[in-house]
Amino acid sequence: MVAVDTDVKRRSYDGSRRRARSVETKQRILDAARDLILETGYRATRIAAIAARAGVNVDTVYELVGRKPVVLRELIEQAISGAEGPVTAEERDYVKAMRAEPDPARKLALYAQAVCDIQARMAPLFLALRDASSTEPEAHQVWQEISERRATNMRKLARDLRDSGGLRPGLSVDQAADVVWAMNSSEMYVLFTVERGWSPRRYENWLAEAWCRLLLD
Repeated sequence: MVAVDTDVKRRSYDGSRRRARSVETKQRILDAARDLILETGYRATRIAAIAARAGVNVDTVYELVGRKPVVLRELIEQAISGAEGPVTAEERDYVKAMRAEPDPARKLALYAQAVCDIQARMAPLFLALRDASSTEPEAHQVWQEISERRATNMRKLARDLRDSGGLRPGLSVDQAADVVWAMNSSEMYVLFTVERGWSPRRYENWLAEAWCRLLLD
């Protein structure tokens, strides 16, 4: 009986070690992919090059992550959540803080700060996905999926502002959501912080003030 229990524990331990190694290897693959995409662009990045930089074989990339559009989606999910894996909007700390905050203007300030933090990580990857989506159907599908999810989350934010008594008269939830959706985009972040040389802090303050002027009563 003791020998059986010991064998079960050993198998469980070995299984845990294998899972941990798989998680570590997957993250190494994603880190390599991020570096290559930012260095050479999405189209020029090959799975073989990702595998070589991560120190694994090509089959391991496909097994642990998937094809190149899936690799990019995983990177964007990590950039959005700031963690090694996707986190639903409701579970993110800034969303919890926004929902607990009764002041609509403060809600928008919290979100502006979160947008700047996220876009600093995500913008180059998201723009790479946008460019790839013009010629690659799989990338286009990922682009649409993420864009629609953003739009859905913005409608939740707009409803929260409305329910807090914040939306100005005559402005619908859908209109407010579209304004936030456009202004929190990677494109706008890059235009201001790269093309115009704004600091992320300056952009954050402008975003919060602009949203208050456009959306709130």
